[in-house]
Amino acid sequence: MIEVVAELSRGPVFLAGETLECVVTVTNPLPPTATSASSEALAWASAQIHCQFHASESRVALPPPDSNQPDVQPESQTVFLPHRGERGQCILSTPPKILFCDLRLDPGESKSYSYSEVLPIEGPPSFRGQSVKYVYKLTIGCQRVNSPITLLRVPLRVLVLTGLQDVRFPQEEAVAPSSPFLEEDECGKKDSWLVELAGERLMAATSCRSLHLYNISDGRGKVGTFGIFKSVYRLGEDVVGTLNLGEGTVACLQFSVSLQTEERVQPEYQRRRGAGGAPSVSHVTHARHQESCLHTTRTSFSLPIPLSSTPGFCTAVVSLKWRLHFEFVTSREPGLVLLPPMEQPEPVTWTGPEQVPVDTFSWDLPIKVLPTSPTLASYAAPGPSTSTITI
Repeated sequence: MIEVVAELSRGPVFLAGETLECVVTVTNPLPPTATSASSEALAWASAQIHCQFHASESRVALPPPDSNQPDVQPESQTVFLPHRGERGQCILSTPPKILFCDLRLDPGESKSYSYSEVLPIEGPPSFRGQSVKYVYKLTIGCQRVNSPITLLRVPLRVLVLTGLQDVRFPQEEAVAPSSPFLEEDECGKKDSWLVELAGERLMAATSCRSLHLYNISDGRGKVGTFGIFKSVYRLGEDVVGTLNLGEGTVACLQFSVSLQTEERVQPEYQRRRGAGGAPSVSHVTHARHQESCLHTTRTSFSLPIPLSSTPGFCTAVVSLKWRLHFEFVTSREPGLVLLPPMEQPEPVTWTGPEQVPVDTFSWDLPIKVLPTSPTLASYAAPGPSTSTITI
């Protein structure tokens, strides 16, 4: 029996383009007092990062897979296929790297091997939606002599920094990293530069504040004014907005605002509804605020963006966008007053109306959500950094 442990040195969350580092420890768990006949041997071990893509058959119409690339590896073969037995298609993978060959361990002996690889920058982010899923894993394959390959899979979360070309930065020149130690550290210089540059660009993109005002009206007049100070956010930030109802000519009885993601299948991959397909657009609500607001002049709300959610992105198959979804309930009666009279000569019992004719309408405001620091995402939504398998 041999125990294989894979440990990520810095949590399971990474930025595309970063270098993943993993320590693989192989141990013979028998006590040292065991006889030498209890020695264990492995023929080889290899590691590879891959991204698995899975689509809902009721929502996405994909072309048939290539029959020349089987998804299942026969146990009798010695070919290392990290995606063996996985659902969907392997759309991205790094070159496999051999960790060791012909390893023999005496009872109680263990050896450690270091694996490092740059996460492909051209891949999609980790995402588990209703229509598609993009799942990243580090797979380590080990094999005994004359035995099938055993796979150890370590789940990863990959954040992709996209959409910055559409964001207006405070200065025209590129934001350069400010750490003086980057010039001296040759090992990992590129990786550190990428992380710091991404952090400073994210800070520059999401720190711009400028008040944006939107007039909210229905078919009978103005309901109020909505104000928001920025439209680009990072994971973990709060979306703060204000609603001024004092200037409205139509009484607003209640409103709600939801922080939502919109997952939309690209037109060329949409399954036709007449063929039994599900809707090509789905929405997920991450936070919601609801308030009764009759006779309210001004109010505000704060909606947190979960660190575990996926920033907006777009691939050939699907796109993910963020929005604020408003729903308003307004009165059809002009000048509606539901308060008791303030001055009465003698005490009276006042009862509000049992029914009020109302109208409802909705409004969507698009916003942008970008990634955050991988370290922060790891602390807020911790995942397994160590995986173990026994052969």
